[in-house]
Amino acid sequence: MGLTTLDDLFAERWTVMVRLAVLLVDDQESAEDVVADAFTSLAGNWHRIDPDRAVGYLHRSVVNGARSALRRRRTARAWSPPALRHGPSAEDVALLNTQHRELIEALSTLPPRQREALVLRYWSHLDEAATAEAMGVSRGTVKSTTSRALVALRRRVGDTPTPTDRSTKGGTR
Repeated sequence: MGLTTLDDLFAERWTVMVRLAVLLVDDQESAEDVVADAFTSLAGNWHRIDPDRAVGYLHRSVVNGARSALRRRRTARAWSPPALRHGPSAEDVALLNTQHRELIEALSTLPPRQREALVLRYWSHLDEAATAEAMGVSRGTVKSTTSRALVALRRRVGDTPTPTDRSTKGGTR
């Protein structure tokens, strides 16, 4: 192709990539965001990418970005606030607020690595592999760190294991 600079590639391909993204996400504004993200990613990796392969990189980035945009859109449309599904009583809200504060206080007493593991696994809903990648550790480290953190939280909050926990008294599941 012969493009030697990112500026040349941008000038030649911006409109083409936006058209591609519009076909994928069916929304001009989202399409422009997807393409801007793709070019930003390309700019950050420009020194490692063969300029002759940059167009292919852009195509992959735009397609992947469009998929992510559609996934976020689908998730946002499917979500409805819990209050609209079923309204809790004032007592439930007060109890939940108290429990929430206790849990946040207990969480803040954990060592940073344990807190990080719990937040990534249970608040961000990442699986072990994604948590390990985000923390820069092995999956085994995530498992052991999460386990120790849950034990420490239960001690601090005074919570006893529930029947759905793996290790309940009496060995039943």
